[in-house]
Amino acid sequence: MSCKPNVLVLFYGYGSIVELAKEIAKGVEEENGEVRIRRVRETLPAEMQSRLPLDKVKEIPEATLDDMKWADGYIMGSPTRFGNMAGGLKTFLDQTILLWKDNVMYGKPVGFFTEASTIHGGHETTILTMSTYAYHFGMIIVPLGYKIPEISQTVSGGGPYGATHLGSKEELDENERTIAKFLGKRVTEVARKIKCCQA
Repeated sequence: MSCKPNVLVLFYGYGSIVELAKEIAKGVEEENGEVRIRRVRETLPAEMQSRLPLDKVKEIPEATLDDMKWADGYIMGSPTRFGNMAGGLKTFLDQTILLWKDNVMYGKPVGFFTEASTIHGGHETTILTMSTYAYHFGMIIVPLGYKIPEISQTVSGGGPYGATHLGSKEELDENERTIAKFLGKRVTEVARKIKCCQA
């Protein structure tokens, strides 16, 4: 068994969440992990979908349960929806009950990312509500702490819970990019240690 970990970056959304996912994937690659970026299928009604920038993610494959089986570690993201993950991600995760029964993800590391328009608009609560999923699967939640100085910045997204984007700014700033890459590296590092111990 190779000790090179497979890391799945799984997300819902179309805005800066996509850019966060790509920066996280760069961090996985810099830590010598194999990465897949996957989006979940849109579940909103057709009349609402017509208002979404679907072109922004059309080149990114939709996630499957096989992607979940493939991964040694996961990094999951969603824009905040009233302090919680978006329904599209929740719908996909609900399907993983088929994997829960077989302990497919038990003991595997997971990190989280999100974006919210305001400082107090759900950065922390969205990550915390996504993390409840991981408890039920027996996954290892990988927080960031304050290991890198960018996490202490108060004018950007990102914090000890995970990578985030402060959506009042259209583009990710350099702190947010650095934090996103660090999340990718951190989950990959933990996934490698676990995988190598089991080899």
